[in-house]
Amino acid sequence: MSGNILKVKLSPGLGAAGPSAVETATPEYTRADRLAAWKARWGIGRMAHRVKPGLYALGAPGADSPVFATANYKLSFDALRVNLKGLNAWILVLDTRGVNVWCAAGKGTFGTPELARIIAETGLEKRVNHRKVILPQLGAPGVSAHRLKAYTGFSAVFGPVRAEDIPEYLRLGRATPGMRRVRFNFMDRMILAPVQLVHFGRYMLPAAALLYALGYTEDAAYTAGALFAGGALVPALLPWLPGRSFAVKSAAAGLLVTAIIALSHDQTTAQFAARALIYGAAASFVGLDFTGASTYTSLSGVKKEMRLAMPAHALAFASGLAILAAGRFL
Repeated sequence: MSGNILKVKLSPGLGAAGPSAVETATPEYTRADRLAAWKARWGIGRMAHRVKPGLYALGAPGADSPVFATANYKLSFDALRVNLKGLNAWILVLDTRGVNVWCAAGKGTFGTPELARIIAETGLEKRVNHRKVILPQLGAPGVSAHRLKAYTGFSAVFGPVRAEDIPEYLRLGRATPGMRRVRFNFMDRMILAPVQLVHFGRYMLPAAALLYALGYTEDAAYTAGALFAGGALVPALLPWLPGRSFAVKSAAAGLLVTAIIALSHDQTTAQFAARALIYGAAASFVGLDFTGASTYTSLSGVKKEMRLAMPAHALAFASGLAILAAGRFL
């Protein structure tokens, strides 16, 4: 962990044998926090970018202070604590294995059993007079409110989608329709692009460098172009790329980049068709991974698309190689 969340203290009247210790959190977002967030966005120490699960005190919370739940992914935790500035509140941090709220809800780690466990472990019922936990709306797929009530006596209340709306949510005592709306605009999408680029770049950039060293400069350019198409163009142009399938959208981005690169190279129609198949499939494979970051998809939809897309990728790639090989021997 980094930043201002390392200090640990025992709550008054609770010994080591009682409920677990309460840690303190501050709403300040430091330069170290910004650097750590930047590194996580670029995949540097990503899985270590987490905080300790448990109960955190923000400000000087008392028995009537609100209780918020979040994931132990540090970006999720930071978004919550920073937007609670000026408030006294309890923060329940669930062990989501360093995964954000929305993805953890789909995986089941931000779910009813973990929430019930952390409530019991921290002795939350002894710290507050009320029986209400405010959850992020994107955690709803993983939490059963009636089961939580039966297990713990606490009611699950779903707050706004974005932490920045929490102060207004508390002031109104409810979430407005705008607070319930999930946005996925250009900046929301592009902030996720570095993870895609780093994840696939570790394989595709060395491959491009090897092709260049072996004298296949054209294919080196196409390989880097496929990475750019699937990892950057797909997030940037997602609403406007043709088709509903991410595989189709990504293939379209790959074909666009392949066609642009082809303008600066002399090649036959067959050679261009072969490379369009190979690098269009590569871009489609990269872009398909963005389903895990998009609000457009569901788990069942992603699984269905992968079952259809993966064989198509393999067929396109093999066909492109066959056309190139045939051209060399005919």
